Amino acid sequence: MGRSSILGVFILLWGTCVIWLPANAAASAPASPLACRLTSYGKFEDAAWTHLPSIGVHYVFLSVPAPDQVEYTMKRLKEHGLTPLVMRGNTDLSKESCVDELAVQLATCERMGVEYMFLSPKRNGAEKAAVFDRLRKAGDIAKQHGVIITLETHPDLGTNGDVHVETMKAINHPNVRVNFDTGNITFYNKGADAIAELRKVIDYVATVELKDHSGEFETWSFPPLGQGVVQFPAILQVLKEHRFAGPVTIEFEGVKGVELDKEQTKKAIADSVAYIKSVGQFK
Repeated sequence: MGRSSILGVFILLWGTCVIWLPANAAASAPASPLACRLTSYGKFEDAAWTHLPSIGVHYVFLSVPAPDQVEYTMKRLKEHGLTPLVMRGNTDLSKESCVDELAVQLATCERMGVEYMFLSPKRNGAEKAAVFDRLRKAGDIAKQHGVIITLETHPDLGTNGDVHVETMKAINHPNVRVNFDTGNITFYNKGADAIAELRKVIDYVATVELKDHSGEFETWSFPPLGQGVVQFPAILQVLKEHRFAGPVTIEFEGVKGVELDKEQTKKAIADSVAYIKSVGQFK
C-alpha cells in the first residue's frame, strides 16, 4: 500500500471511539459526463462528428431521431466513438396529441440507451393546468422507459429559478425535472444572477447546459465559455456542493450579426471545452 493511500484523518466521536476517513473523503465529489450539443456547430454540424472526439469530448446532446433514423444514428455514433447523453424532444404542449408524440420519443430514448430527454416547456397559449397535466402524464411514460424529462430554462414555465420551482411543484413528478441553462438566465431576466437562480432550483436539476452570455437582457450574445458574464467556477461549485453527477452539456450559440466559418466555429467550441476543463473535472 502506497503512502498516499494510507493518509487520512482521525475523528473523535463523543466520548468513546475514533474512526478513520481517507484524506480526500471530504473533497471527493462525483464527476459529471461532459457533452456538447451538436447544434452548437450550426450549419457545420457534420463537422461535429469528427471534431468532438479530436478535442476529447465523447458525449453528445442531439435531437431525438425519427423512428426510421434510429439505426442509422446509432451506427453513426458508434463509428465516431460518441455516446448520446441527452436527446432533445419536440412537441406542442398546447395540443392533446403531445403526450402520444412524446411517448414515441421516450421509447426512442430507451432504445438508444439515453436516460434524459430535454424539452422546451412552452405553453403556446394553453392553460397551465392542462400543460402540467400533460407533462405529468408524459412523466408516467418516461418512468416506464427509464427516462427523465428535463425542462429548459425558457419562458414561460422555466424562465428563472422561481418559475422552475413553481413548475416542478405543480407537476410533482420525479421523472420531470429541470435542465438548467446558465446563459438563458441573463438573457430572459434583467439583472439576474445565474448562481443565485441555480441555488433556488438545484434540488430539481437533472441536466445542465453550460452557455455563456454577455449579460445584456434579451441580447443574442452567447460567446465561447469564459468570455461572457457567467461565473462558471461558482456554478460548478454549487453543483459540487450538491454532489450533482448528471449530464453537463456545452452549448455555443454565437453572437447575432457575427458570422463564423467552419474553422472559427470549431475553434469557439474547442476553446469552450478547454476553458471548462480548466475550471472543472468531468468524465
